[in-house]
Amino acid sequence: MNLDDLAYFKQLDTQNMLAEIDGLPDQLQAAWDLSKTQPLPEPGDIRSIVICGLGGSAIGADLAAAYVAPSLSLPVTVHRDYGLPAFAKGKETLVICSSHSGNTEETLDSFQAALKNGCSIVAITTGGKLEKLAGEKKIPVWRFSHKGQPRAAVGFSFGLLLGLFARLNFIPDPSNDLSEAVAAMKKSQEHLRADVPAANNPAKRYAGQLMGRWVTVMGSGMLAPVARRWKGQINEIAKAGANFEFLPEANHNTLAGTINPQQVLNAHTMTMFLRAPSDHPRNRLRSDLMRQAFMLEGMNTDFVDARGESALAHIWTLILFGDYMAYYLAMGYGVDPTPVDALVNFKEAMAKSS
Repeated sequence: MNLDDLAYFKQLDTQNMLAEIDGLPDQLQAAWDLSKTQPLPEPGDIRSIVICGLGGSAIGADLAAAYVAPSLSLPVTVHRDYGLPAFAKGKETLVICSSHSGNTEETLDSFQAALKNGCSIVAITTGGKLEKLAGEKKIPVWRFSHKGQPRAAVGFSFGLLLGLFARLNFIPDPSNDLSEAVAAMKKSQEHLRADVPAANNPAKRYAGQLMGRWVTVMGSGMLAPVARRWKGQINEIAKAGANFEFLPEANHNTLAGTINPQQVLNAHTMTMFLRAPSDHPRNRLRSDLMRQAFMLEGMNTDFVDARGESALAHIWTLILFGDYMAYYLAMGYGVDPTPVDALVNFKEAMAKSS
């Protein structure tokens, strides 16, 4: 496995997923800039927020909900299913339907439920049926342009939500933190880009450690959805098995599962702990003690620290690191990082069964 063979990368990466990852800091900035010009719903007494989406759209919602939780006094629910929660009724519930393609079956169903329930609605999409239906009902559409995979548009799915929350005065203006986060991401890229040799590139080194192992990613607080993002990227980019856990919950169950089957746990797994200065100090202690317990049982573990000053930078530098790492893991496994044939085939099977 030679993770410094850029010619091999270009041959394998037929749709240039690497460029999508390289462009993630600029995409986040572009989403924030775009949010300043988009139409807002009619002003009202919003008391709850439901963000409907799947996959790449949902992870952007998870990240946004986690980031704004300390400053947003309204409850936020990320809904990955058909319909809506029973409480989502009337104008006091803001339903945000986020679908990259605009054709996500579950999200379209949630959109129809929001119409039926008389909710306030905003659509976030590149087009498709969602844009058409929202236009017909004169519902605000936040349209963005992105031709790649939904998972590669996480800067848009997060940044537009952040902008919406800010413009509705749900949260304090995050402009300074966003600028710092983008700068921290670009600084991190000096060590993560493909032209940086493996000897000096931590994302390449970690990818090497993950080869041939089932990966578990641990995170707490704002980093819990980042752990989920890492899991999804390992699945979709490297076509490899992974799962995510969040602390402190994992201390109450997962910690016990370190004994059987020993030959699998010790030789064929890797647990990655995500850390940031913004972690709750007790969760940092939990993370360190849990990692120690895993190592005493002979399990493979490691940790990755966030960069930057703000919590937003901590989130986004780790997202960027995980994307690069998953990409290099795909190169190690010899798979094209962009196509997701299993997902396409499943959607086709669902459509045929309608």
